[in-house]
Amino acid sequence: MTRKFDPTIREFVSCLAQKQPSFKVASKDVHVLSQPSDFYANLLNIIRRARRRIFLSSLYIGFSETELINALDDALRTNPGLHLYLNLDYNRSTRPGPSSPILSLLPLLRNYEHRVHISLFRSPKLSAAMTNIVPPRFNEGWGTWHAKIYGSDDEVMISGANLNKAYFSNRQDRYLHFSAQPALADYCFSFLQAVSGFSYRVLATPDGPALHWDDTSVLPWQIQSKAERVLSQFQMKHLFSSVSSTSSEEQTNSSDVVIFPVIQAGQFNIREEEHTLSMLFDHLASREYRLNQEPVMNLTSGYFGLSKEYQDLILKSNVGCSIIAASPKANGFYGSGGLSGLIPEGYTLLEKRFMSAVRAARRPCSSNHNVSLKEWERDGWTYHAKGIWLSPSVDSPPVLTLFGSTNLNSRSTNLDTELSFVMATSSDELRQKLQEEIKGLHRWAVPWRGGERKVRWRTKAIVALVGGML
Repeated sequence: MTRKFDPTIREFVSCLAQKQPSFKVASKDVHVLSQPSDFYANLLNIIRRARRRIFLSSLYIGFSETELINALDDALRTNPGLHLYLNLDYNRSTRPGPSSPILSLLPLLRNYEHRVHISLFRSPKLSAAMTNIVPPRFNEGWGTWHAKIYGSDDEVMISGANLNKAYFSNRQDRYLHFSAQPALADYCFSFLQAVSGFSYRVLATPDGPALHWDDTSVLPWQIQSKAERVLSQFQMKHLFSSVSSTSSEEQTNSSDVVIFPVIQAGQFNIREEEHTLSMLFDHLASREYRLNQEPVMNLTSGYFGLSKEYQDLILKSNVGCSIIAASPKANGFYGSGGLSGLIPEGYTLLEKRFMSAVRAARRPCSSNHNVSLKEWERDGWTYHAKGIWLSPSVDSPPVLTLFGSTNLNSRSTNLDTELSFVMATSSDELRQKLQEEIKGLHRWAVPWRGGERKVRWRTKAIVALVGGML
């Protein structure tokens, strides 16, 4: 598997293949998109091409997404054997009021009762008693369903974007589309099916949508043990399948891309992303594999509040790290009313603390080894991109990237349920596309100005209380 990959990551890829499921892909079938409008157009085309199954996973579907709902309706109407599977977050999808997101799906449920399957994941961190106390707008603070997977038949698109108008027009994210990949598509579909086993099922009734809990052996807020067991067994099954499918060196080396799915679900003791990044940094620190190179890491998050574990990896490393975060104006909560309006300022506080830690760590002053922070700002846009790119040197394009739903922050690490992917490639063409992706994000990035901003005392007090939820 590893012979074709750059020496910087060769041993890491080999070690990761022993721990995570893997999928070998031809680089010609990997498409890196850059614009929200491209994401939306591609999503609609994926739906239109579907013949057997459509499987969509998102935090929520916006109430006013008429074109998207119509595209799903058209696909179901013209293909009698087609089934639609939706995995969404319970709290976000059932907010009370006439614009509750789940209401927009009711016509599909009624018109295609046996072919539309909607699952709503409810974080068990929020107990039954707390549900009656925490206001609906804030109950997501105890964890969400956060995986973003958009597929049909044998193709799948992985993103961090949700199914809402802003994500289709002026909210920047990342989008990787994999065509003609039955094994990868089956994995993503099976993952969503596994999670459906400990989620609510949505039914259509004359009075509106109704929620049904199928598993009478466990309460919805007590699924931790079941979820841990199901997800662990799911990954182990696919790991064994990956190992058995690479029985010969000739077969293994027939691809120039390998993809590793990693689940992060801290509340279920599933921490694959955390372990994978720790392995990566340990590998890069090993003298045996550095080979006198100076690898460079690009990292980005729309909600930059690195978990302590990830901060420590960066601060103790000798790898140069260029970071992009959202500016306050590019934060999705900018201008919100009430306490939500303080969230961008809360992230400024977290950024200040991180940069203080960078200075205290006394990272080497060489430009190839320092840690830099920029902020993304584009007039009229917000920023939601997340992920990591690793290059062998400052002048070479990436050989590895982490992409998917994770924001790499404390919330993603400990509360939300995430699915992300590590992709390694030896393809010069795909590496160049990843380099162009980085340049596209840096186009709107300016030096961090958070050190000049004031953070009010009430924001500091709120961060002290709920910092892990940001």
